[in-house]
Amino acid sequence: MAWRSSGTSNSGLIENMVRNGLIKDENIKKAMLNVDRAHYAPCMAYEDSPQPIGHSATISAPHMHASACEHLLDFLNPGAKVLDIGSGSGYLTHVIAELVKPDGTVVGVDHIQPLVDLAEKNMGKSKEGRGLLESGAVKFIKADGRKGWPADAPYDAIHVGAAAAVHHKELEDQLKTPGRLFVPVEEGYQQYIFVVDKDENGKVERKKLFGVQYVPLTDAPAS
Repeated sequence: MAWRSSGTSNSGLIENMVRNGLIKDENIKKAMLNVDRAHYAPCMAYEDSPQPIGHSATISAPHMHASACEHLLDFLNPGAKVLDIGSGSGYLTHVIAELVKPDGTVVGVDHIQPLVDLAEKNMGKSKEGRGLLESGAVKFIKADGRKGWPADAPYDAIHVGAAAAVHHKELEDQLKTPGRLFVPVEEGYQQYIFVVDKDENGKVERKKLFGVQYVPLTDAPAS
């Protein structure tokens, strides 16, 4: 149903995803309505498909952003602390920030400085985005996402927007108890979404959900 969800406006895109069952939660609908995808996607912003943003990176299809939010939703409460790895354009970072308001914080990590700069610029296109940056509710960091961002750990939720070659224990270690990680992981020639839960006793359980196709979580490309 994803290919039927494209719209001619942000509200049209979101309403079509709701109609097609790709957005189920009212809070996620509201958050995505509050973030205009045209501020983050350089072309065909309201198509339900991934779009290139330069530097061999993409902004994921809107239905994948909705899916990530749905799977992390139990941990995206007001005041939560969230890490967004592979933040790219900054779109999902902003959506998550809407979900954890008030008093929540989101750290966006990317390993390419021009993408860190792009995310900040994109968020600055709206009054709401500027407010989140100025208040410190959102910040973007250049770092190796495979190592997370321990300086602000632990996190209620971690989202990874690129495919990891292995399950990175560093990311699981940076979860709160309880906490949840949403991550695509390579297995052979395939990639699968995993939801990784850490319970109140620190026990980690990994659950494989469905196949996907993401750009890899790797070193920054050579300049």
